[in-house]
Amino acid sequence: MIGIEHVMKTNVVTVEKGTPIAEAVRKLVEHDFTGLPVVDDKNRVVGILSEKDVLALSLRRIEGADDSVDKGLRVDDFMTRDVVCIEATDSFASLCSCLMKNEFRRVPIVTKGKLVGIVSRRDIILHILNAGG
Repeated sequence: MIGIEHVMKTNVVTVEKGTPIAEAVRKLVEHDFTGLPVVDDKNRVVGILSEKDVLALSLRRIEGADDSVDKGLRVDDFMTRDVVCIEATDSFASLCSCLMKNEFRRVPIVTKGKLVGIVSRRDIILHILNAGG
């Protein structure tokens, strides 16, 4: 039986709430991610910064907001705070079900409340493809 550990990525790129938004956007682009977990100093997930969240920054610029104002903006000005996480011990079926029922594309994996990995829809699809299924 397949477990979450077979598909999750454990080398997770994260940001903290106080990270300047421009730095976080650079991480998204540099790594070609659709979202980044936002963690506190104990590696607990406190939010997600997604491409969709960053669109708010783009809208500000389109509407003519002064770019100098952006310099003070941080991740916590844009991140999604209500984050769904999956326990590493949960079933693979529950992980798939979570990603099917929700709009988000990735889900943080936690153990005892601390981030240990992340799984995206694409990770699951690639696993199925590579497993010949």
